[in-house]
Order: sequence, then C-alpha cells, then structure tokens
Amino acid sequence: MTKKTFIPIASCMDDREPNVLSVQQALAKIKATLTPIGSYEKCALRTGLGRILAEDIISTINVPSHVNSAMDGYALNGDDLADRGDKGLQVIGTAWAGQPFEEEVQRGQCVRIMTGAVMPTGTDTVIIQERVRREEDTIYFLIGNKKGQNVRQAGEDLSIGQQVLTQGKTLFPPELGLLASLGIAEVKVKRRLRVAFFSTGDELRSIGQTLEKGNVYDSNRYTLYGMLTRLGVDIIDMGVVPDKREALQTAFKTAADQADVVITSGGVSVGEADFVKDTLASLGAIDFWKIAMKPGRPLAFGQLGDAAFFGLPGNPVAVMVTFYQFVQPALHYMMGHAATPSLTYQAKVTTDIPKKPGRTEFLRGVLAQNLQGEWTVERAGKQGSGILRSMSDGNCFIILDTDEQDIQQGDLVTVQPFATFM
Repeated sequence: MTKKTFIPIASCMDDREPNVLSVQQALAKIKATLTPIGSYEKCALRTGLGRILAEDIISTINVPSHVNSAMDGYALNGDDLADRGDKGLQVIGTAWAGQPFEEEVQRGQCVRIMTGAVMPTGTDTVIIQERVRREEDTIYFLIGNKKGQNVRQAGEDLSIGQQVLTQGKTLFPPELGLLASLGIAEVKVKRRLRVAFFSTGDELRSIGQTLEKGNVYDSNRYTLYGMLTRLGVDIIDMGVVPDKREALQTAFKTAADQADVVITSGGVSVGEADFVKDTLASLGAIDFWKIAMKPGRPLAFGQLGDAAFFGLPGNPVAVMVTFYQFVQPALHYMMGHAATPSLTYQAKVTTDIPKKPGRTEFLRGVLAQNLQGEWTVERAGKQGSGILRSMSDGNCFIILDTDEQDIQQGDLVTVQPFATFM
C-alpha cells in the first residue's frame, strides 16, 4: 500500500504564503493594468464641484483687472508720506468700489478710498483709516507708513497668459472661485466613471426583510454605496446576487455591459460556494486574487470584457479596508485625478500589539494628542474583520508593514487618518 503524502493548501489564515503579492506589488499591478478614461463633457461651473478638469486653463484677463486698494483708507502719492511728525493732506473726493474717482490727484492731495476701488491717477499708496486723523477736509498721519502699501496690482492674482489650472485638477471651491474670476461659465471635465456593484451570498437579506436562522442583513452594499458616492462616480447598484453560477454569470455580463468598473463583495475565498473567482475566469481574466494583508487577503482583481473588476472579501471591515487601499486609488487613476501622496503620520502606540511577520496589517485605531502635544494611537476595540464598529469608533488605520513583529507600548507606528479617504 502506497503511503499518501498530505500537501497542505495555503489558507487565508496563514501569516506567510509563497507567491502572494505584497500590498505595494498589488497596487503597482493594478495601476499598470488600468487606463484613465479619455472621454469628456462640458458642465456648468456651478455643477463642477468634485469633477476632474479635462483641459488646461489659461487666463485671458488680469485678476484683478486694475490697480486697487486693499483696505479702506486714503489714497495718496507715496512721496507725500511724512518724514517727521504730523503732515496734512487735502481730501478732494471719494473712490468707491465700482465708482472710480476720475480726477488726477496732485501732490498734497488725497482721496478717501474703499476696498477694491480703482486707485486714482497720481496715487500709489493707501493709509488705512485707523491710522488717520481727519479734520474737515484735511487728514493727518504719523510716520511709519511705506510707499506702495495696501495696494493690489493688476494681475497680482492671475495675469494674462498665465496657466491657472492643469488637466487632472479636481475642482474644489477655490478652483470654482478661480474660474469664476476669469468669467468662465462652463468647464471641460472628464466624464463620470460608471461603477456597478453587487453583493453575493445566499445568506444575505435586504433591509426590510425578515431574518431567518443563518441570515444577515447586507451591510456591504451600503458602505460601498457611501464610499462610491463620495467619489462622485455614476453608481449602478445591482443588489444581491445568490451563490449560483448562472446568476453570477448573468450579473457579471450585465454589469460589464453598463460599467467601466465592476465591484463585488463576497465569494472570492476558497469555500465550495465561492464562485466569483471561477466565474470571472470563465468570462474574463484574473490578474491576482490574494494579497499578503490582513484583513482582506482574498481580493480578486482582473478584467471583465472592457471593465476592470474588483472582487472584495465578504467581511464588512475587509470590504472597507480593501476599497480604501486598492479600489479608491484605482478609481482616482481611472477618473484622471492628479497623483497625490497618501497621508501618513507617526504616532506612539499606547499598548502592546502582537504582530507576526508575513503580511501587512491594517488595524483600526483612535488617533489623539496627549497633554505633552504628542500624537498617540490605540486600537479601536476588537479588530475582527467582521466587526464594522471598529471602523465607526476609529479615526485612522494603524499600518503594520510586512516584516514588522510584535509592537511594544511607546513604539512609533504608521497611522493613516480616515479623513484621507472619507
């Protein structure tokens, strides 16, 4: 009788597994596979918030368009500033914003001027009203003023021919204001990315349905919907798809026909009813389906026709971790976002944290500042991949790199605030 040799199958519970991509390798592979969308559309400036600019903006005017006062006060020739003691100047009129003073101001004269008003001919300096004593039509001021003070030059903010914004810039409130200052009513922006998503699992029930034994409410679609909404993409919510090959094939085909990106949650592990990976392989291509990380090791990435595919794990925390670490950067890249570094900080950990080398761990933490002004961090309660409350109670990820081992109280660790994503 031949003795059978037992060959262990790599598990998501293993700390090390050969041929599994690191977090950085997976990120690089995803980016190398994707292509930013090339099509664009015009949108009204008021609806441009959060959109990605599809063209460079060159200024056709000076902003401000004229030399003007930066303060309420008195406009005068800088050569009339007092060398010593009080000096009096005759007030010959007033310059209002939008109503210039048209006469030329001579030496020994001045004009009452309001913020934003055009500087009258013959003036180059403004003394603020708080530093002036006025007696009828004469003002007096002390030394200490400088020629050219409190004056804004034409084109000081934006000048004719200057590149104001570059393609790939996200339009936030300051950008809307800049465009408005140039008189631009419509902007050319990247079209919105179309993202279809659905949950898989026979155990899932929608809100409003009765839970039977073994059932759970589908929370993943709500977190995914919220995360996608914050990105400003067009969302296609396809609901819950049962763990049936035929149902998954139909859902995949429908999603790929409508979307640029397809996202699923659940069904990418090694269970007998986890059909997502096999179905994807039959309809498209799989680039990888495991990453050396916790939580979120069973993450599938590939192509489904012309659409990119992300198969996220089923556990709620793993869904959010993998979305923020992999899906969101990928969507930003496809949307045409200008590349920005991920914001991380160093903080002292307040308790010991057990850690084995072999995979990157993303713990949920609470970042705070102690009385000495030092940044400290502690774990946000229980860290199981199904404990969604840890994401709600926490305000950052504690990132422990692959080769790091047990962390001791007082050690510095890398933290990534949730505000970076949310």
